Amino acid sequence: MSDEVRGWLSPKAVAAEAGVSQEFDLSQCVREPIHLLGGVQSYGALIAARPHDAVVDTVSRNTDELLGRAAAELVGRPVTELIGEDQWALVLESVEAAAGLEGPAVVSAPAPGDSAAALSPGDSAAASPGGPAASGVLALSLESEDGRVRPFDVTVHRVAELLVLEFEPRAADGPFVFQNFYPRVRRALHRLQGAADVTECCAAAVREVQALTGYDRVVAYRFDGADGPGQVIAEARNEGREPWLGLWFPASDIPPQARRLYARNWIRVIGDVDDATVGLLPELREGTGEPLDLSGSILRTVSGYHLEYLRNIGVASSMSVSLLHDGELWGLIACHGDEPKRLTPEVRAACEFFGIALSLQLAAVAEREQADELSGYRRALATLLARLSAQAPEALAEPVPGLAELLHADGAVLLRGAETPTPGDPLPAGLRGLLERLADTAPVGEVWSSDRVPELLGLEPADAQAQGVPPGLLFLPFNRDGDLLAWWRHELPAPREWAADPARPVRTGPSGERLTPRGSSAVHRATVRGRSAPWTPAQRVVAGELWREMSGLLSGRLAARNAELARTNEDLDSFAHAAAHDLKEPLRGISNAAAFIVEDAGAVLDATSLRRLTTVRRLAERMDGLLDSLLHFSLLGQVGLEQELLSLDEVVDDALLVAGDRLAEQGVTLVRPAPLPHLRADRARLREVLENLFVNAAKYAADDAEGERRVWVEAVPVAEPGGAAGREVTAVVVRDNGIGIPPEQHEDVLQLFRRLHRREERGGGSGVGLAVVKRIVERHGGRLWLESPATAPDGSRPRGGGPGTAVWFTLGGAVEEER
Repeated sequence: MSDEVRGWLSPKAVAAEAGVSQEFDLSQCVREPIHLLGGVQSYGALIAARPHDAVVDTVSRNTDELLGRAAAELVGRPVTELIGEDQWALVLESVEAAAGLEGPAVVSAPAPGDSAAALSPGDSAAASPGGPAASGVLALSLESEDGRVRPFDVTVHRVAELLVLEFEPRAADGPFVFQNFYPRVRRALHRLQGAADVTECCAAAVREVQALTGYDRVVAYRFDGADGPGQVIAEARNEGREPWLGLWFPASDIPPQARRLYARNWIRVIGDVDDATVGLLPELREGTGEPLDLSGSILRTVSGYHLEYLRNIGVASSMSVSLLHDGELWGLIACHGDEPKRLTPEVRAACEFFGIALSLQLAAVAEREQADELSGYRRALATLLARLSAQAPEALAEPVPGLAELLHADGAVLLRGAETPTPGDPLPAGLRGLLERLADTAPVGEVWSSDRVPELLGLEPADAQAQGVPPGLLFLPFNRDGDLLAWWRHELPAPREWAADPARPVRTGPSGERLTPRGSSAVHRATVRGRSAPWTPAQRVVAGELWREMSGLLSGRLAARNAELARTNEDLDSFAHAAAHDLKEPLRGISNAAAFIVEDAGAVLDATSLRRLTTVRRLAERMDGLLDSLLHFSLLGQVGLEQELLSLDEVVDDALLVAGDRLAEQGVTLVRPAPLPHLRADRARLREVLENLFVNAAKYAADDAEGERRVWVEAVPVAEPGGAAGREVTAVVVRDNGIGIPPEQHEDVLQLFRRLHRREERGGGSGVGLAVVKRIVERHGGRLWLESPATAPDGSRPRGGGPGTAVWFTLGGAVEEER
């Protein structure tokens, strides 16, 4: 079975088919080219001719019985030999008059005995939804050898470079009288216009179609989505017929290719399910190698699968009228007869007209209902926006009250990149990952919605529930940075009564594998799981309007906050620079004054005073060192980076020129397990990072190391923070086997002037080193984190020494391959 077929049939239907013998292949029904079956219904005859020279290309094999000329005598000969030059001129005239129309236009034909005449397509309001251009119905006559004139209704339409003429013998009960038909149509249309909702509208339509056609059952059938099952929402039936109202029919009843033809042609008539199909001559056209395309044919033969389906439900004849909304197939008016039935072109035109009128009325009713619904949502939206506009900028980072209620959802969230506010209801566990995947591909600012998310993901309802994937989801991405609005709904189990088990489209019966019989006598009750209440068009519209308003709020407030933050950072940097620079001068004065006092009066001062003056000098020198560190730290935020492609090995060598002596003093050996890659960074700043980390490794080496004291420098692939799933970047890691840093103090040691030991311990220092490292890394667009105890990439511990510390950092730039 092809992937296309598997994608359309439900998994249960595929499994059900596999459960019976392979003699019946339902997937063949799905793949069947029903527009290329190469035959017509036997009550009419078909001739396809080239318009420029009238030469016949294809004919049906029954022309001898109906038209008085054998099929083989017509192929390759001018069609004018059959219908005459005058009547061929009428055909061409009707085609020219119909130029630009998209379907047959049907009007009444003259009575038998009247002169042949072309029926103007402009006299009818009928138009097909998008099939082959057609000229309409002509009243043509053919004279037999005995001199009798036989009248025909001839429907003409184009197929590529051919004109297709379909001949139907004129009904014996006389011509259609439009004056008798018009009052009934007018009353019916009036009833449609007065209908309050879709169901009432369809109920009026099926009654009128039954009165027009005389079928024993007429139903209005609405699809649940483009490829979904259908439900009977209105029914008119003769006494004794079992009721179908409310029943659901499996999607496999109408495969995709049939739905496409219904969308192209307003009407489809089957006169007799036991009719013997009449083949075409030639069977395959010379130019295409395929049968003549009968997509727009009135006489087109019927698939054997569909004929069996009709026989199984006791139908001898049928007619289907398409109902469209926005160019898509919305539903059908399906008519069933207990006996074979032929409809004249005029009656077909009336039913086609009804389909058009009903489609327009259904669209009007839907628009009216949507407008009423949208009006209510917009009032609620105005209230919500007024509240949001009055809030402080930081409030948009908090849960938005009333957001879920706006669309009658079970939960809603405004995601701001990595920041996830906690809404009133917790974000479903599996929703964040799903939103991230969808946001990568969904167009920015366009509403994406589904009431059957598990089905789209190929998940069973129970699995989706276990994974925290909600059945209903509606969201709009603001941008590609992870900002989005989302609403979700929980499962809403829907009980349905099926005319047959949708999971068993094929079952074994007395005659072997058969399409399952349909009808209320075999009602199958089941509950649809894995779906939520559907999102209405009005809800999607108001979600889009909220997105546009919030985009303005967010962008305006974000710009204001960014400007304020920039000013604050600039003020802080200026303050730190000024404080460090301006305070150094008085400190120098204090230190010098204390030194002068000791020098000039040291001989006469007591020991206590002398000790105090020495302390003043030491504290002033310490403050001067701290101010130097503060000045350097502030300059890191002001000096631009000069990034270039660097060899990390070379930068490590440069750092050892400064830090190498400290490592040697403590007996610490630097280890590079493998050549290091090239990366893009500022050379001076990267060297400073490594110098600080090497000095720290020397400063905090283990006191009683078992084995050699070491510090390792490596490049390790890690998952990119906030990046696409599976994407990696290279991190630089400096590990040691020193005394380590307790995990609870990892954040503290990255702060300015924070030390884990007293100043006189571990070689002193100001507690600025790791804060400087962190700031340099972040200036490069990277991130830094600590690990203690340290572990190697393979999970092992560095040998010897203490628990150790690993300092990891990325630099945000692309890491090149090793050179």
